[in-house]
Amino acid sequence: MEVQEIVKLAINALEDVKGKNIVSLDTSKLTSLFSHLIVATGDSNRQVKALANNVAVDLKAAGIELVGTEGHESGEWVLVDAGDVVIHVMLPAVRDYYDIEALWGGQKPSFVPVGGRPWDATAAE
Repeated sequence: MEVQEIVKLAINALEDVKGKNIVSLDTSKLTSLFSHLIVATGDSNRQVKALANNVAVDLKAAGIELVGTEGHESGEWVLVDAGDVVIHVMLPAVRDYYDIEALWGGQKPSFVPVGGRPWDATAAE
């Protein structure tokens, strides 16, 4: 299966469970380890786990062999490694703190919790 088909499957799986701020980055010119990076946000530990699980189930159903998954225990940041495509699902604060999109050349989304002020890991109190 082509990388773009895997990316589309993963994004659809994230959208099915209401993943937020889904960012898809082509990393093929930056590393030989994988060619695509997908990052998404879940509102709670339970949703982060459900998003990652839905991606893993849908990819396996399509015949894609997963290299592995990490982070299901805490549910703050779950990684699904599908070889050429790596999917990160995170809580908003974790995503903002690690800012992996910027590390790979993407734009950082801004997070505003419902009824709250924008989250910024670098803001001074």
